[in-house]
This record gives sequence, structure tokens and C-alpha cells, in this order.
Amino acid sequence: MKRYDLRTLIFLALCCDLGLFSKRLISPAANLVTDALHIPGGVGTSFSLMFLVIAAVVIRKRGCAVVMGAVQSVIALSLGMVVSMGALSAIGYIVPGVMIDFLMLALKHTPLPMKERMVCMNAAAAVCAALTANVIVFRLGGAALLLYLCVSAAAGTLCGCLGAGIVQKLTPVFGNAGGCGTKWKERAV
Repeated sequence: MKRYDLRTLIFLALCCDLGLFSKRLISPAANLVTDALHIPGGVGTSFSLMFLVIAAVVIRKRGCAVVMGAVQSVIALSLGMVVSMGALSAIGYIVPGVMIDFLMLALKHTPLPMKERMVCMNAAAAVCAALTANVIVFRLGGAALLLYLCVSAAAGTLCGCLGAGIVQKLTPVFGNAGGCGTKWKERAV
């Protein structure tokens, strides 16, 4: 794997930090939704995962999201930002990164525009994070689990759309980000 230049490392660090701390900022508003539905979460995590998807699409290096998830887990553990999962929160950060990298590779040669690919990646990563949290901590079943996964997927879809807009704005800064420069133009015509 090629070495990252300084600009790329700074961007990855910024995305890791934004992912962690934005989750804390959006949690009060997200809790209004999840408390009303009596489910453990999913909205704040989807917003946090958006930054991993953005970085994976912009940087386009294999394993980028997994590495960022691992870095986020180390930061979260060292700052005491793990709430219910404790030491197992590393799994909760890395597994969605694996899903993002897998879908990045799997959807690489599809005719889908980048926006739709980002929506798929963010939604799948959010559902993966919800399933991981459910296995480790919550142990929901039946309708409660289905509602939890649906809310996570819906929030992941919305955050994927938002992330696609951010990547479109980053294209002039990073060049043809994730190959999406041509895809955005094709979609607009």
C-alpha cells in the first residue's frame, strides 16, 4: 500500500475526529427520536459513520475505513467515550469499517452513481453497527430489533445523501474524489 501524504493523513484524522465528536453533538437530538420509539439508538451512529464513508470515497485506498474505525476505537477508549459496550467497543467501530470497505470494493464496477453507492455504504454500515451493538449489549429480538435496524438504515440513508453532498463539495479540493467527478456530471445531464 502506498504511503499517505500529509494532506491525506490530516484529512483522515479530521474525519476520525469529526465522526467521534459529531456523535456527541447530535446525540441529544437523536435521543428524542430513539426514546420516542423505545430503541437504543442508531441515528447518531449513522451520522458518525458518514465521515468514514466520506473518507473512504475521497481517499480510495483499500482498508481505509477499517483503519479509521480502529483509530476511532483507540481514541474512544482512551478518552472514555465508550458507554455501553466497554472494551468491546473496538468491535463496534471496526465492523462497520469492514462493511464500508467491502461495499466500496463490491460496488466499484457497478453502473451506480457515487451518490447511490455512498447511500448504500452508509446504510449498510449503520445496520452493521446496530447489529454489532445488539449482539454485544442490547440483545433485542423480534419487532424491537426490526424497528432498531429500520431506524438505523433510514438514518444511514439520509446521512449517506448528506455525505454525498459533502464529497461533491470536496471534489475540487481533492481532485476526482473517488472517481465521482464524472459520475456527478453524468447524473446532472
